[in-house]
Amino acid sequence: MDSHVYAAVLLAALLHAGWNSVLKIGLDRLSTVYMLSLVQAAIAIPILPFIDPPTWSATWPWLVLAAVLHTGYKVFLIQAYAHADLSQAYPLARGTAPLIVAVVSAAFLGTQFTSLSVLSIALISGGVIVMAVGGKSAKPINGRALFYAFGTAAFTASYTLADGMGARASGSASAFILWMVIGDAIGMTIYTLTVRKRSPWTAIATAWKPGLVAGAMSLGSYWIAIWAFTVAPIALVAALRESSILFAVLIAAVILRENVTLWRWISAAAIAVGVITMKA
Repeated sequence: MDSHVYAAVLLAALLHAGWNSVLKIGLDRLSTVYMLSLVQAAIAIPILPFIDPPTWSATWPWLVLAAVLHTGYKVFLIQAYAHADLSQAYPLARGTAPLIVAVVSAAFLGTQFTSLSVLSIALISGGVIVMAVGGKSAKPINGRALFYAFGTAAFTASYTLADGMGARASGSASAFILWMVIGDAIGMTIYTLTVRKRSPWTAIATAWKPGLVAGAMSLGSYWIAIWAFTVAPIALVAALRESSILFAVLIAAVILRENVTLWRWISAAAIAVGVITMKA
């Protein structure tokens, strides 16, 4: 992986940890996530006229699939945070996703990995999983929390592959990103109206500030990742993005003043080693 791609993906990881931290402190997570999706679409629409259109015949199936998967991911993420601590749900969801991506990439996409790449994926994924199950928590993780956390991981792995294949098929990563976030906003609008059964303006008024910040950070993280998928192996980009948990621990300890246990620091160290070995 080239140095500039490596640095860009690390920035994407930092932005991802940032918007999840915003979601953590939000009182109404559904409204925050809905506002996030609207902000992304609002940023995307004015840019469309200045971007070459994708190759529609090859792109639209991937766009539809990616939009559905991103909406499902957000729904499961909200539920995971409702049933588990952030320090459990986020590592479980993010940590198992690259393992799924790596297996699928090797089995169906013909991706070849060096021994060092395999080690880096194992270290990053193992580190975030240990962070979730090895440290003490205010409340034990339960079956429902595990279901939503692992479901989030499955959606993450699925949309990662769909995003990567769609961006390559479209001929324009930027065009794919812009149209996908619009589709995601449509999906979240349908879901929010179905669940809340009230005007979307209520959700916007409730969470427009955190949603605005989270939306900008999320779109930036996603845009960088999709671009990286077009110039580097999907599984390696997906694994490197999991260093976001390292940034999340630093944010929790330094900014949120959370009590970060020894287990979490050990896990963070494993992630850091994984990031270094991936760069080697």
